Amino acid sequence: MDMKKENSKQFIGMLASIAASLLFGLSFMFVKQSVNNVSAFTLLSWRFVFAFLAMCLCALLGLFKLNLRGKDLKPLLLIAIFQPLLYYLGETWGIALTTSSESGTVMACVPIVTLILSAVILKEPPTRLQVVSIVVSVLGVLIIVLIKGLSASLNPLGYLLLVVAMLSDSMFVIFSRKAAAYTSTEKTFIMSAAGAVVFTICALIEHASAGTLREFAVLPFVNYDFLFSLLYLSVACSVVAFVLCNYGISVIGATRSASLAVLTTVISVIAGVVFLNEPFSFAQGAATVLVLIGVYGANHMPKNAVPLENMETLEALREKEEGA
Repeated sequence: MDMKKENSKQFIGMLASIAASLLFGLSFMFVKQSVNNVSAFTLLSWRFVFAFLAMCLCALLGLFKLNLRGKDLKPLLLIAIFQPLLYYLGETWGIALTTSSESGTVMACVPIVTLILSAVILKEPPTRLQVVSIVVSVLGVLIIVLIKGLSASLNPLGYLLLVVAMLSDSMFVIFSRKAAAYTSTEKTFIMSAAGAVVFTICALIEHASAGTLREFAVLPFVNYDFLFSLLYLSVACSVVAFVLCNYGISVIGATRSASLAVLTTVISVIAGVVFLNEPFSFAQGAATVLVLIGVYGANHMPKNAVPLENMETLEALREKEEGA
Protein backbone atom coordinates (compact mmCIF):
# COMPACT_ATOMS: atom_id res chain seq x y z
CA MET A 1 0.00 0.00 0.00
CA ASP A 2 1.19 3.54 -0.84
CA MET A 3 2.70 4.96 2.37
CA LYS A 4 1.08 8.36 1.78
CA LYS A 5 -2.36 6.74 1.45
CA GLU A 6 -1.70 4.61 4.52
CA ASN A 7 -0.71 7.65 6.59
CA SER A 8 -3.85 9.43 5.44
CA LYS A 9 -5.96 6.41 6.43
CA GLN A 10 -4.29 6.26 9.84
CA PHE A 11 -4.97 9.99 10.36
CA ILE A 12 -8.65 9.55 9.46
CA GLY A 13 -8.84 6.57 11.84
CA MET A 14 -7.46 8.74 14.65
CA LEU A 15 -9.93 11.52 13.88
CA ALA A 16 -12.78 8.98 13.94
CA SER A 17 -11.71 7.71 17.38
CA ILE A 18 -11.31 11.25 18.73
CA ALA A 19 -14.76 12.22 17.39
CA ALA A 20 -16.27 9.15 19.05
CA SER A 21 -14.66 10.14 22.37
CA LEU A 22 -16.08 13.65 21.96
CA LEU A 23 -19.62 12.32 21.45
CA PHE A 24 -19.32 9.83 24.34
CA GLY A 25 -17.83 12.54 26.58
CA LEU A 26 -20.83 14.82 26.08
CA SER A 27 -23.32 12.00 26.66
CA PHE A 28 -23.00 12.12 30.47
CA MET A 29 -25.01 15.36 30.59
CA PHE A 30 -27.92 13.76 28.75
CA VAL A 31 -27.75 10.58 30.84
CA LYS A 32 -27.73 12.72 33.99
CA GLN A 33 -30.90 14.50 32.85
CA SER A 34 -32.68 11.24 32.00
CA VAL A 35 -31.85 8.85 34.84
CA ASN A 36 -33.27 11.25 37.41
CA ASN A 37 -36.74 10.57 36.00
CA VAL A 38 -36.62 7.05 34.52
CA SER A 39 -35.08 3.67 35.31
CA ALA A 40 -31.88 2.47 33.67
CA PHE A 41 -33.64 -0.23 31.64
CA THR A 42 -36.23 2.29 30.40
CA LEU A 43 -33.46 4.58 29.15
CA LEU A 44 -31.42 1.74 27.62
CA SER A 45 -34.47 0.24 25.92
CA TRP A 46 -35.58 3.45 24.22
CA ARG A 47 -31.98 4.42 23.47
CA PHE A 48 -31.28 1.28 21.46
CA VAL A 49 -34.75 1.07 19.90
CA PHE A 50 -34.23 4.58 18.50
CA ALA A 51 -30.66 3.66 17.48
CA PHE A 52 -31.87 0.55 15.63
CA LEU A 53 -34.62 2.52 13.87
CA ALA A 54 -32.09 5.19 12.89
CA MET A 55 -29.77 2.51 11.45
CA CYS A 56 -32.66 0.99 9.46
CA LEU A 57 -33.71 4.41 8.13
CA CYS A 58 -30.16 5.27 7.05
CA ALA A 59 -29.85 1.92 5.25
CA LEU A 60 -33.19 2.43 3.47
CA LEU A 61 -32.15 5.94 2.38
CA GLY A 62 -28.90 4.55 1.00
CA LEU A 63 -26.67 6.51 3.38
CA PHE A 64 -24.70 3.30 3.93
CA LYS A 65 -24.93 -0.30 2.80
CA LEU A 66 -25.62 -3.36 4.94
CA ASN A 67 -24.58 -6.64 3.37
CA LEU A 68 -25.25 -9.32 5.98
CA ARG A 69 -27.00 -11.87 3.77
CA GLY A 70 -25.10 -15.14 3.74
CA LYS A 71 -22.49 -13.91 6.20
CA ASP A 72 -21.59 -15.63 9.46
CA LEU A 73 -23.12 -13.42 12.16
CA LYS A 74 -21.34 -15.10 15.09
CA PRO A 75 -18.43 -12.58 15.19
CA LEU A 76 -20.91 -9.68 15.17
CA LEU A 77 -23.07 -11.25 17.88
CA LEU A 78 -19.94 -11.78 19.97
CA ILE A 79 -19.18 -8.05 19.68
CA ALA A 80 -22.77 -7.22 20.66
CA ILE A 81 -22.61 -9.48 23.73
CA PHE A 82 -19.69 -7.46 25.08
CA GLN A 83 -20.93 -4.07 23.87
CA PRO A 84 -23.65 -3.04 24.60
CA LEU A 85 -25.13 -5.99 26.54
CA LEU A 86 -22.60 -7.05 29.20
CA TYR A 87 -21.02 -3.60 29.35
CA TYR A 88 -24.21 -1.67 30.11
CA LEU A 89 -25.59 -4.33 32.46
CA GLY A 90 -22.33 -4.36 34.43
CA GLU A 91 -21.90 -0.58 34.39
CA THR A 92 -25.52 0.26 35.26
CA TRP A 93 -25.80 -2.04 38.27
CA GLY A 94 -22.14 -1.64 39.25
CA ILE A 95 -22.50 2.14 39.55
CA ALA A 96 -25.78 1.70 41.44
CA LEU A 97 -24.09 -0.52 44.05
CA THR A 98 -20.83 1.44 44.43
CA THR A 99 -19.64 5.03 44.66
CA SER A 100 -18.79 7.30 41.72
CA SER A 101 -15.09 7.33 42.67
CA GLU A 102 -14.96 3.52 42.79
CA SER A 103 -16.72 3.10 39.46
CA GLY A 104 -14.58 5.78 37.83
CA THR A 105 -11.39 4.17 39.15
CA VAL A 106 -12.26 0.70 37.83
CA MET A 107 -13.41 1.97 34.41
CA ALA A 108 -10.27 4.09 34.06
CA CYS A 109 -8.28 0.85 33.79
CA VAL A 110 -9.91 -0.11 30.46
CA PRO A 111 -6.94 1.12 28.31
CA ILE A 112 -4.43 -0.93 30.34
CA VAL A 113 -6.58 -4.07 30.14
CA THR A 114 -7.07 -3.51 26.40
CA LEU A 115 -3.31 -3.10 25.94
CA ILE A 116 -2.67 -6.46 27.65
CA LEU A 117 -5.44 -8.29 25.77
CA SER A 118 -4.28 -6.78 22.47
CA ALA A 119 -0.82 -8.25 23.00
CA VAL A 120 -2.15 -11.67 24.09
CA ILE A 121 -5.13 -12.18 21.75
CA LEU A 122 -4.33 -10.04 18.71
CA LYS A 123 -0.55 -10.54 18.88
CA GLU A 124 -0.12 -6.76 18.61
CA PRO A 125 2.53 -6.00 21.23
CA PRO A 126 2.71 -2.30 22.21
CA THR A 127 5.93 -0.29 22.10
CA ARG A 128 7.58 0.85 25.32
CA LEU A 129 6.47 4.41 24.56
CA GLN A 130 2.84 3.23 24.20
CA VAL A 131 2.96 1.36 27.51
CA VAL A 132 4.40 4.34 29.40
CA SER A 133 2.04 6.78 27.67
CA ILE A 134 -1.09 4.75 28.43
CA VAL A 135 -0.06 4.40 32.09
CA VAL A 136 0.44 8.20 32.23
CA SER A 137 -2.97 8.90 30.67
CA VAL A 138 -4.71 6.43 33.01
CA LEU A 139 -2.97 8.09 35.96
CA GLY A 140 -4.38 11.42 34.76
CA VAL A 141 -7.89 9.96 34.53
CA LEU A 142 -7.60 8.49 38.04
CA ILE A 143 -6.58 11.89 39.43
CA ILE A 144 -9.58 13.54 37.74
CA VAL A 145 -11.91 10.88 39.17
CA LEU A 146 -10.49 10.97 42.70
CA ILE A 147 -10.40 14.78 42.99
CA LYS A 148 -14.09 14.66 43.89
CA GLY A 149 -13.17 12.55 46.91
CA LEU A 150 -12.47 8.89 47.52
CA SER A 151 -15.29 6.97 49.14
CA ALA A 152 -15.79 3.23 49.52
CA SER A 153 -18.97 1.17 49.36
CA LEU A 154 -17.21 -2.14 50.16
CA ASN A 155 -19.80 -3.90 48.00
CA PRO A 156 -18.26 -7.09 46.47
CA LEU A 157 -21.12 -7.54 43.97
CA GLY A 158 -20.78 -3.93 42.83
CA TYR A 159 -17.03 -4.38 42.32
CA LEU A 160 -17.61 -7.60 40.38
CA LEU A 161 -20.14 -5.90 38.07
CA LEU A 162 -17.75 -3.01 37.42
CA VAL A 163 -14.99 -5.48 36.53
CA VAL A 164 -17.43 -7.19 34.14
CA ALA A 165 -18.10 -3.81 32.50
CA MET A 166 -14.38 -3.02 32.30
CA LEU A 167 -13.51 -6.40 30.74
CA SER A 168 -16.51 -6.19 28.38
CA ASP A 169 -15.39 -2.80 27.06
CA SER A 170 -11.89 -4.14 26.45
CA MET A 171 -13.16 -7.34 24.81
CA PHE A 172 -15.42 -5.27 22.56
CA VAL A 173 -12.36 -3.42 21.24
CA ILE A 174 -10.48 -6.71 20.72
CA PHE A 175 -13.28 -8.53 18.89
CA SER A 176 -14.19 -5.46 16.83
CA ARG A 177 -10.56 -5.44 15.69
CA LYS A 178 -10.69 -9.18 14.89
CA ALA A 179 -13.90 -8.85 12.85
CA ALA A 180 -12.05 -7.20 9.96
CA ALA A 181 -14.33 -8.81 7.37
CA TYR A 182 -17.26 -6.65 8.47
CA THR A 183 -17.81 -2.91 8.04
CA SER A 184 -18.19 -0.53 10.97
CA THR A 185 -21.86 0.01 10.03
CA GLU A 186 -22.56 -3.74 10.02
CA LYS A 187 -21.02 -4.08 13.48
CA THR A 188 -23.00 -1.11 14.81
CA PHE A 189 -26.26 -2.38 13.24
CA ILE A 190 -26.04 -5.72 15.07
CA MET A 191 -25.01 -3.96 18.30
CA SER A 192 -28.05 -1.67 18.17
CA ALA A 193 -30.37 -4.57 17.26
CA ALA A 194 -29.11 -6.68 20.18
CA GLY A 195 -29.43 -3.76 22.59
CA ALA A 196 -32.96 -2.98 21.41
CA VAL A 197 -34.14 -6.58 21.88
CA VAL A 198 -32.48 -7.41 25.21
CA PHE A 199 -32.97 -4.10 27.01
CA THR A 200 -36.57 -3.77 25.81
CA ILE A 201 -37.36 -7.24 27.20
CA CYS A 202 -35.82 -6.18 30.53
CA ALA A 203 -37.81 -2.92 30.51
CA LEU A 204 -41.08 -4.68 29.64
CA ILE A 205 -40.61 -7.13 32.54
CA GLU A 206 -39.80 -4.22 34.87
CA HIS A 207 -42.83 -2.15 33.84
CA ALA A 208 -45.21 -5.14 33.67
CA SER A 209 -44.40 -5.99 37.29
CA ALA A 210 -44.95 -2.34 38.28
CA GLY A 211 -48.10 -1.96 36.19
CA THR A 212 -46.63 0.94 34.19
CA LEU A 213 -46.51 -0.51 30.66
CA ARG A 214 -48.63 2.29 29.21
CA GLU A 215 -46.37 4.99 30.70
CA PHE A 216 -43.33 3.19 29.27
CA ALA A 217 -44.86 2.92 25.79
CA VAL A 218 -45.69 6.64 25.47
CA LEU A 219 -42.78 8.14 27.44
CA PRO A 220 -40.74 9.66 24.57
CA PHE A 221 -43.88 11.14 23.00
CA VAL A 222 -45.14 12.94 26.11
CA ASN A 223 -41.84 13.92 27.75
CA TYR A 224 -39.96 16.15 25.30
CA ASP A 225 -36.95 16.64 27.58
CA PHE A 226 -36.53 12.87 27.66
CA LEU A 227 -36.99 12.71 23.87
CA PHE A 228 -34.27 15.33 23.32
CA SER A 229 -31.81 13.44 25.52
CA LEU A 230 -32.84 10.19 23.87
CA LEU A 231 -32.14 11.49 20.36
CA TYR A 232 -28.60 12.46 21.35
CA LEU A 233 -27.89 9.19 23.18
CA SER A 234 -29.35 7.02 20.41
CA VAL A 235 -28.37 8.77 17.17
CA ALA A 236 -25.20 10.65 18.19
CA CYS A 237 -23.81 8.01 20.59
CA SER A 238 -25.26 4.59 19.82
CA VAL A 239 -25.11 5.12 16.05
CA VAL A 240 -22.63 7.79 14.97
CA ALA A 241 -20.12 7.37 17.82
CA PHE A 242 -20.11 3.56 17.64
CA VAL A 243 -19.70 3.61 13.84
CA LEU A 244 -16.73 5.97 14.27
CA CYS A 245 -15.39 3.87 17.15
CA ASN A 246 -15.59 0.60 15.17
CA TYR A 247 -13.96 2.26 12.17
CA GLY A 248 -11.15 3.71 14.29
CA ILE A 249 -10.45 0.32 15.89
CA SER A 250 -10.24 -1.35 12.48
CA VAL A 251 -7.75 1.22 11.19
CA ILE A 252 -5.44 2.22 14.05
CA GLY A 253 -5.74 -0.93 16.19
CA ALA A 254 -6.91 -1.79 19.67
CA THR A 255 -4.10 -0.21 21.72
CA ARG A 256 -4.19 3.22 20.08
CA SER A 257 -8.01 3.25 20.04
CA ALA A 258 -8.08 2.51 23.77
CA SER A 259 -5.55 5.28 24.44
CA LEU A 260 -7.79 7.80 22.65
CA ALA A 261 -10.85 6.61 24.57
CA VAL A 262 -9.51 8.25 27.75
CA LEU A 263 -10.29 11.60 26.13
CA THR A 264 -13.93 10.89 27.03
CA THR A 265 -13.17 11.71 30.68
CA VAL A 266 -11.41 14.97 29.77
CA ILE A 267 -14.29 16.02 27.50
CA SER A 268 -16.86 15.20 30.19
CA VAL A 269 -14.97 17.41 32.69
CA ILE A 270 -14.72 20.30 30.21
CA ALA A 271 -18.42 19.92 29.32
CA GLY A 272 -19.32 20.05 33.01
CA VAL A 273 -17.36 23.27 33.45
CA VAL A 274 -18.75 24.93 30.30
CA PHE A 275 -22.37 23.78 30.35
CA LEU A 276 -23.09 22.95 34.00
CA ASN A 277 -20.86 25.59 35.65
CA GLU A 278 -18.97 22.92 37.61
CA PRO A 279 -15.71 24.06 39.31
CA PHE A 280 -12.35 23.40 37.62
CA SER A 281 -9.33 23.12 39.91
CA PHE A 282 -5.60 23.36 39.24
CA ALA A 283 -5.30 19.62 40.01
CA GLN A 284 -7.89 18.82 37.33
CA GLY A 285 -5.95 20.98 34.88
CA ALA A 286 -2.70 19.16 35.69
CA ALA A 287 -4.42 15.78 35.36
CA THR A 288 -5.89 16.81 32.00
CA VAL A 289 -2.40 17.71 30.77
CA LEU A 290 -1.19 14.25 31.89
CA VAL A 291 -3.99 12.60 29.90
CA LEU A 292 -3.17 14.61 26.77
CA ILE A 293 0.57 13.87 27.07
CA GLY A 294 -0.22 10.17 27.43
CA VAL A 295 -2.57 10.20 24.43
CA TYR A 296 0.05 11.94 22.29
CA GLY A 297 2.77 9.50 23.32
CA ALA A 298 0.58 6.44 22.68
CA ASN A 299 -0.29 7.67 19.18
CA HIS A 300 3.04 9.16 18.13
CA MET A 301 4.33 6.99 15.32
CA PRO A 302 7.94 7.37 14.10
CA LYS A 303 8.22 8.38 10.46
CA ASN A 304 9.73 5.02 9.50
CA ALA A 305 7.25 2.96 11.53
CA VAL A 306 5.29 0.31 9.65
CA PRO A 307 1.62 -0.08 10.65
CA LEU A 308 0.91 -3.44 12.30
CA GLU A 309 -1.62 -4.41 9.64
CA ASN A 310 1.14 -4.20 6.98
CA MET A 311 3.68 -6.30 8.89
CA GLU A 312 2.38 -9.66 7.63
CA THR A 313 2.49 -8.42 4.02
CA LEU A 314 6.10 -7.29 4.43
CA GLU A 315 7.09 -10.59 6.03
CA ALA A 316 5.45 -12.53 3.19
CA LEU A 317 7.36 -10.46 0.62
CA ARG A 318 10.65 -11.06 2.45
CA GLU A 319 10.03 -14.83 2.52
CA LYS A 320 9.22 -14.77 -1.19
CA GLU A 321 12.44 -12.87 -1.98
CA GLU A 322 14.51 -15.27 0.17
CA GLY A 323 12.97 -18.27 -1.55
CA ALA A 324 13.62 -16.87 -5.04
